[in-house]
Amino acid sequence: TSGPPASFQNTLANFAALGVDVQITELDIAQAPATAYANTVKACKNVARCTGITVWGIRDSDSWRSGENPLLFDGAGNKKAAYGAVLSALGGTAAAPGPHKGLPSSFGWSSSKQLIAPKSDATHDIAGIKDPSVVRYKGKYHVFASVASASGYNLVYLSFKDWSQAGSATHHYLDRTAIGSGYRAAPQVFYFAPQKLWYLVYQTGNASYSTNKDISDPDGWSAPRDFYPDMPDIIKQNIGNGYWVDMWVICDRANCYLFSSDDNGHLYRSQTTVRQFPNGFTNTVIAAQDSDRYALFEASNIYKVKGSDRYLMLVEAIGSDGRRYFRSWTSPSLTGSWSPLADSESNPFARASNVTFPSGAWTKDISHGEMIRAGYDQTLTIPACGLQYLYQGMDPDASGDYNSLPWRLGLLTQTNSRC
Repeated sequence: TSGPPASFQNTLANFAALGVDVQITELDIAQAPATAYANTVKACKNVARCTGITVWGIRDSDSWRSGENPLLFDGAGNKKAAYGAVLSALGGTAAAPGPHKGLPSSFGWSSSKQLIAPKSDATHDIAGIKDPSVVRYKGKYHVFASVASASGYNLVYLSFKDWSQAGSATHHYLDRTAIGSGYRAAPQVFYFAPQKLWYLVYQTGNASYSTNKDISDPDGWSAPRDFYPDMPDIIKQNIGNGYWVDMWVICDRANCYLFSSDDNGHLYRSQTTVRQFPNGFTNTVIAAQDSDRYALFEASNIYKVKGSDRYLMLVEAIGSDGRRYFRSWTSPSLTGSWSPLADSESNPFARASNVTFPSGAWTKDISHGEMIRAGYDQTLTIPACGLQYLYQGMDPDASGDYNSLPWRLGLLTQTNSRC
């Protein structure tokens, strides 16, 4: 329980003196004290015929005595202090941590077939369903999305227990609620824990939001309110012939940040305090930019990576072939500089080139979507591995008016997960 006794090395040496090899074959130590692990390794190294050490499990959560956290990796797979002590005792040197801390430098994905398609009715003639936002809450997936047609955009809500039921889920059109008719698009949903309210963020020509006490009640959403009195000046100065789109809210312990894009190579960020939210968004700055407007186009997603001090940012780009894909960056803070992760056409975060389609390649675009989160609150926390991404794709042969394109929703699952 507390590590090897003082006589442990002598015990190993006494067995070795009999002319046999010795090994430590089921090592674990309650609470994994670094010194105890190091002393165990040193005892073996100091006996010539001690030929191996086997740790009895990998992560604490896998251990037969998991309540005592006795292993070298915690339940999330992160290295503990004991890991470094063992490495040092073996004569190794810990590598300096990379800027991305646990995320791979390249990604592979497998795509589902089309999971969610539009469902028109007597008053809704829908061409495409797109821009999904999703949370898992009380045993169900709750999906909000844009519905598009030649006549414009609005929002839809559906819920289901598992992805096999997604295609048959009822579509609740939110223009029938207090959200109202008119241009509403690109939703993002999260639970703002300090107020015990669900927020639905969307674009209306401004950055708008509605609130609801019950995410499963499509009629419970409030009428739209705006985050800003008007488009911030810095956006007016840089938007050119682009469009102000795709608002995204994420909070840390002290502040909330609102990101948005302009289809002109700029990503903007405003901030307010958690206490003031949803009011007080000011200090709008350019958070990222690219001289090629299509390389930093729209549909930004920013997440907290669980078990780390890293944030992951995804931004949709348009490739040299005209197809949509995602680039990625990481940062230690929401206001920090962003380090490239998988950020090119040759090494994308998600693009048709690094996605397999076991049910048939139904799209060449990997476009606007959202990660399946590890929770549902305003921190937008995602797992560090085993990632899944709900996205929009469409028939590669489709063409014509953008609002009338046949977008459908599918699910990407990471194939090169380290877990």
